[in-house]
Amino acid sequence: EVQLVESGGGLVQAGGSLRLSCTGSGFSFDYVIGWFRQAPGKEREGVSCIRSRDGSTLYADSVKDRFTISSDNAKTTVYMEMNSLKPEDTAVYSCAAFERGWCSLSPYEFDYWGQGTQVTVSA
Repeated sequence: EVQLVESGGGLVQAGGSLRLSCTGSGFSFDYVIGWFRQAPGKEREGVSCIRSRDGSTLYADSVKDRFTISSDNAKTTVYMEMNSLKPEDTAVYSCAAFERGWCSLSPYEFDYWGQGTQVTVSA
């Protein structure tokens, strides 16, 4: 059974940084992990993605050059370093996964979801 657990959310001032972690279990060798966010009253947005097979990544334009997704050597934890945070980055951030595919920012591609962690950026 695939399980995902996020951590690292919190409150930060605009311009600050946070690092989110997504620890997974139950995966095969070939999987894709994505980070998504959803602000109140808005649709879920794909933020970043990493593919375990080759380390390829994908970012939404809104976070490109500010957020960085990576994984540890054991490939059991995926991180998202968030820099130069803005109030509009405030949302619940969730990681999600599917097996054997290419990176995608569409939530419909993902089969497994974590419970989410709140990120709040104050002005």
